[in-house]
Amino acid sequence: MSEETHHKKEHDEKHLDKLTVKELREIAAEFPHERAIHDMKKEELIAFIKEVKGIKDEKPAHKHKPKGKIKLTKPELKAKIRELKVLRWQALEGSEAKKAVLLRHQISRLKKISRRIVAG
Repeated sequence: MSEETHHKKEHDEKHLDKLTVKELREIAAEFPHERAIHDMKKEELIAFIKEVKGIKDEKPAHKHKPKGKIKLTKPELKAKIRELKVLRWQALEGSEAKKAVLLRHQISRLKKISRRIVAG
């Protein structure tokens, strides 16, 4: 077995989730299997390959912790919008176009949220 092939196998074991379904099917086809490989989804293929190779998951399946939504009242949202409008006006006066655009997007997002609060 050449070094390149050996290196590739190590790479596959560590980064199975980054491979395409087609590549995963090619790897899974090398092992004896009872179920049709072409019917498996990506997660099932990864689980099958890890099971056959004896690889244990070190990390949980999800990477990010869910973030809790910050709920503001309508008056708080309106105050925040007014504050951002002042900052945007200052950015425009100071020729900071990128900052002004970002602030405009934040203002727009907050306005949409306030409309949802009123409607709901």
